[in-house]
Amino acid sequence: MPAPTEIILVLGGTAEANRLVSRIRIMRPDARILLSLAGRTATPVLPEDCAVRVGGFGGADGLAAFLAREGVTHLVDATHPFAAGISRNAVKAAETAGVPRVALVRPAWEPQTGDRWTCVACLGDACDALPAKARPLLALGRQHLTPFARRPDLDLVVRMIEPPDPPLPFSAEIVLSRPSPDADEEAELLQRLAITHLVCRNSGGAASYAKVEAARRLGLPVIMIERPPSAPPPVAGSLDAVLTLIGMNPSV
Repeated sequence: MPAPTEIILVLGGTAEANRLVSRIRIMRPDARILLSLAGRTATPVLPEDCAVRVGGFGGADGLAAFLAREGVTHLVDATHPFAAGISRNAVKAAETAGVPRVALVRPAWEPQTGDRWTCVACLGDACDALPAKARPLLALGRQHLTPFARRPDLDLVVRMIEPPDPPLPFSAEIVLSRPSPDADEEAELLQRLAITHLVCRNSGGAASYAKVEAARRLGLPVIMIERPPSAPPPVAGSLDAVLTLIGMNPSV
């Protein structure tokens, strides 16, 4: 069997990365597609028919060595908008290995009429922005919860996909579920749990927006953590733009 002419490494962990892999598979059936995941979720949702790599690369140098060793022809950074570390490593590694790179950055959410956002720069500021005795839903991911340990006055509710291991460093009600894409379901959850505030990051995209829409409907304040600086160009805001930048015609 001849070697594939294209070897595409997609740094994933997002719904957009999965959809991109599926699109590339249809357009370039002979290409080898590698999907890289950080490994924070034990049961990730995965696209069909691609090789999956789980775990870190060992920094920018390790990623550069991987690109060279595997003969990668295109690197697509489709990680979460808040995964600033891996995005920085992707830039440096691509430069070192001489591999074309493109970052897929989904557009950020913008406040709508009726939203009650308090925009903050970081997790610590989000923690400080909550009033005493609030009962917030922390929709942040388990690796972003430590700052809230210093607010024992809060009645915390944490949503996560899997039970925390190790246990959380503070007392909280834990809701084990993925975010619903349905705003009605999210609103019902917020009401049932008697949530007073929503704390989340400005992840953008449609997959997790329902909670923001639900908070708007209920008139709940939202502590919105702003994004870190975006990756340097080339940056694409859509799957079609990524496909164009890696030499594929999305209209085909």
